[in-house]
Amino acid sequence: MKNLIIIIALFLTSVSSYGTDFYVAPNGKDTSTGTKDNPLETVKRAQELASAGDTVYIRGGIYTMRENQIASYQRAYAYVTELDKNGINYFAFPNETPVFDYKNIKPANYRIVAFLVKGDKIHIKGIEVIGVQVTITTHTQSECFEVLGNNNTLEQIKMHDGMAIGVYMLSGSNNLILNCDAYNNWDSVSEGAKGGNTDGFGAHLKKGSVNTIFRGCRAWFNSDDGFDLINNAEAVVIENCWAFYNGYTSDFVSRGDGNGFKTGGYAKGRKPYDDVIANYSPIPKNTIRFCLAVGNKQAGFYANHHLEGNYWHNNTAYKNRVNYDMLNCLALNPTDFGTDGPGWNHELVNNLGFAAKVAELANIDKSRCILKTNYFDSNNTAVTASDFVSLDETFLTAPRQADGSLPNITFLKLAPSSKLINSGTDIGFPFKGKAPDLGCFEFDGKN
Repeated sequence: MKNLIIIIALFLTSVSSYGTDFYVAPNGKDTSTGTKDNPLETVKRAQELASAGDTVYIRGGIYTMRENQIASYQRAYAYVTELDKNGINYFAFPNETPVFDYKNIKPANYRIVAFLVKGDKIHIKGIEVIGVQVTITTHTQSECFEVLGNNNTLEQIKMHDGMAIGVYMLSGSNNLILNCDAYNNWDSVSEGAKGGNTDGFGAHLKKGSVNTIFRGCRAWFNSDDGFDLINNAEAVVIENCWAFYNGYTSDFVSRGDGNGFKTGGYAKGRKPYDDVIANYSPIPKNTIRFCLAVGNKQAGFYANHHLEGNYWHNNTAYKNRVNYDMLNCLALNPTDFGTDGPGWNHELVNNLGFAAKVAELANIDKSRCILKTNYFDSNNTAVTASDFVSLDETFLTAPRQADGSLPNITFLKLAPSSKLINSGTDIGFPFKGKAPDLGCFEFDGKN
């Protein structure tokens, strides 16, 4: 009898581990049961029915969102869909593309958030968010995704052709933003249409919100920056990401700041010193590695008046105004914390750049930084066009691979004859040959 009880318990455990599947479709009804043949209309209703371990499959098509679907109004925000239950998957149905369109949601004087991710262990994959609006004419922002929870994954999500920030991280630990795209986003309503708050991806985390990673993401034609880590209290890792043409609209009209990777800073003295110490100290050192910055209006890689150094490893910059700008504030003390000075305490290893419009490297105190085998180090020869297989920028927007990873392109990959191959320093990542290469693309012998 004891063995029988154990067998039954194991069976029930294995059954429950699979979870229940729910379905949402553009022609669904929230009065339905949520089965494949009787789908629901909204993700909101699917969440109400689902429990931890369940999966909500979202069928392809256009979901034209309505103002009566707004889940809550809190302070200055209108949250359209709140995901606050733990452990639920929200997946695009295989080989289909669900597109959530927010063009009709325009509540006056509210910042609009398409998805508020408050729960933990939530996985969202394969959807698109378009047309998120801005209605406030003074300083403001809207967001496609705001993340507050822990252990969440946003994967293969496209956020485009709207006025909002793509992903906006405020709190929570162990969150992964994987293989997502944010593009063609410009706030044409607030502050004279300059678009100065519309970044592709942003992490502005509170203390204790650790282990945030952006991996395999692209940001282009966002009217402010591609990736922004201003007012961030914990270290963030950005790896294998691309940022290009930020600071412009899609027809190359100049708008906001326009940095590819803006990595740190605390408003350059506009916050009281005591507030900086209380909310952000010890100042984090962020990591940007194996990333690509092309044609951004200002810097490709930018320290943004940071009060500490960052780790910059194996990055590639091309045709930015300045390819690498390490501008810091002078020191973390009451006198100097708001005064610009050359960058200090940065670690730059194996970085590559070419054809900057104004400067390859700016605002750095080399004597106070660690510099190893970068293209701008004196022991390396000049970089030329012949070092690359291709300089064709159209490859940057190529379709992703079947698994969602970045396209395998020849743009800025090293030519077989390049002296930049095997000229780097081993910093613990896999490489081919006798030493790592410079830049974000390791030569594979086939380029």
